[in-house]
Amino acid sequence: MLSLDDLRRSEYPLLDQRGHVYLDYTAGNLCPLSLVERHLALLKTDILGNPHSGNPTASRASEFVDRARSAVLNFFNAAHDEWAVIFTANATQALKLVGESYPFTPTSEFLLTFDNHNSVNGIREYARARGAGVTYVPVVLPDMRVEPSEIEGYLVRPGGGGRRLFAYPAQSNFSGVQHPLEWIDLAKNHGWDVLLDAAAFTPTNRLDLGRWRPDFVVQSFYKMFGYPTGVGCLVARREALRRLRRPWFAGGTITVASVQGDKYYLAEGEAGFEDGTPNYLALPAIEMGLEYLQTIGIEAIHARVREMTDPLIQQLVALQHANGQPLARMYGPRSNDRRGGTVTFNLYDRQGLPIDHRLVEEQASAANISLRTGCFCNPGGGEIALGITGTELSSCFHQPEHETHLTIDDFRLCIDGKSTGAVRVSVGLVTNAADVSAFIALARRFLL
Repeated sequence: MLSLDDLRRSEYPLLDQRGHVYLDYTAGNLCPLSLVERHLALLKTDILGNPHSGNPTASRASEFVDRARSAVLNFFNAAHDEWAVIFTANATQALKLVGESYPFTPTSEFLLTFDNHNSVNGIREYARARGAGVTYVPVVLPDMRVEPSEIEGYLVRPGGGGRRLFAYPAQSNFSGVQHPLEWIDLAKNHGWDVLLDAAAFTPTNRLDLGRWRPDFVVQSFYKMFGYPTGVGCLVARREALRRLRRPWFAGGTITVASVQGDKYYLAEGEAGFEDGTPNYLALPAIEMGLEYLQTIGIEAIHARVREMTDPLIQQLVALQHANGQPLARMYGPRSNDRRGGTVTFNLYDRQGLPIDHRLVEEQASAANISLRTGCFCNPGGGEIALGITGTELSSCFHQPEHETHLTIDDFRLCIDGKSTGAVRVSVGLVTNAADVSAFIALARRFLL
């Protein structure tokens, strides 16, 4: 097996050939050359057709779809008779499948942490539309973790009779915090169904579904190995899947549908949830991508990310202006304890005033550095980190002119000029010390 530095040269040569510093792994991994070439070779030598048929090309495509399902289950150590893999366009579509189909009632509850991606937050609209209660558990600065006693208090309290769903990310895409997988057992022991957003966690951490048994897990594969985009999945316990009730049917999801008879029969298992034709030309690359990660080893990737994250954080927080004012304020843990390679912060001038995150991104882009700014589709995390209060938000949203339309500039006025976003850098499997040094050199330009 090549070292990760050798892997960078062989699989991602454009990084060094073009002098590019890539620090946006939480948004998307980079695609390795061998994976693209292997997939291309398959497409050049096999004839694959729409799998919703029994003809030769359809049967060949179905074989690869089945192999991809099996590869996902094996990668996550999920028993084939207990778990189902439903292929989707991305983690967002997988979350939508759960939200629209979950049996919310007026006696149900949807519990989630402040620290969630918007695609998880959006499920609250399905819950509310059916009269279910929605409760958010806050995260606490400076580490942006949930107080253990608080989450336990919510999970152990009795329910109202309807099914209850608890959703949280295994790793925050805002702060890099890794929330405890132990919550899964705690919640299930008290009657909750558990939805785990694994999209930011699994690229650099082992998720063992033989040990941890949430009901639903969502994933986007481009975050794991960069290629292909447009394919994700919902990994669901078959028992939990049977509790879902789809609000419609589509091509590929039924055994029989009738116009004159005005009736339809949904297919069982995975087929009942995969709307339309699956991305059958891309799915063979999922098996290949998972094999690529297994060849490297998730443990090796995890170790590299820890090795790069620690100096990144320590060098960043050590930067000070000439008057002793710190340059950066981090949102999240300053140690490697229970955190991933996502580092989020804002820069401040020598008077302690925030430097616009858009200016940081502009300077980074000019230096050929890819990082990310904004709230990263995680408004709850951003509101806590940036000190935006519920009173400010409520006042803003209830202004008559904001009932149906609100721009980001309008929003800035509402919150009295507070920052509306932050800077996020994230390291991955082939980040090296030179990348970290390049970013720190960029940050130093803002010192006065």
